[in-house]
Amino acid sequence: MLQPARTKYRKQHKGRIHGAAKGGTSLNFGEYGLKALEPERINAREIEAARRAITREMKRAGRVWIRVFPDVPVSKKPAEVRMGSGKGAPEYWVAKIKPGRILFEIDGVDEATAKEAMRLGAAKLSIATKFVARNI
Repeated sequence: MLQPARTKYRKQHKGRIHGAAKGGTSLNFGEYGLKALEPERINAREIEAARRAITREMKRAGRVWIRVFPDVPVSKKPAEVRMGSGKGAPEYWVAKIKPGRILFEIDGVDEATAKEAMRLGAAKLSIATKFVARNI
């Protein structure tokens, strides 16, 4: 599971995800990619599940790049705990995704395999995505 080795602070505010992505909007490594279409938080489990689905469909041929990293801790209080007494402990890690952000890139496989692999990977994510190919 992806998570930072260490952070400056244990807990973070929730914040908002406004506007389109400024960086990470073009294919830099692979021939094909998966692009986010809506703003949302993706947790580390979803990223790992999508990565596994993509590599399994490619039959471990080619190469996969993960272009997002879950670096925001999300805290949660235990079930049936009264209000107050501070913020809960960090429960899981998320990546804040803006529209237009490339999530995964793959290379070394044909387009049909790449499209099917990205379709299976996108099914594991909680956001709408789009298959993109490099213009040659």
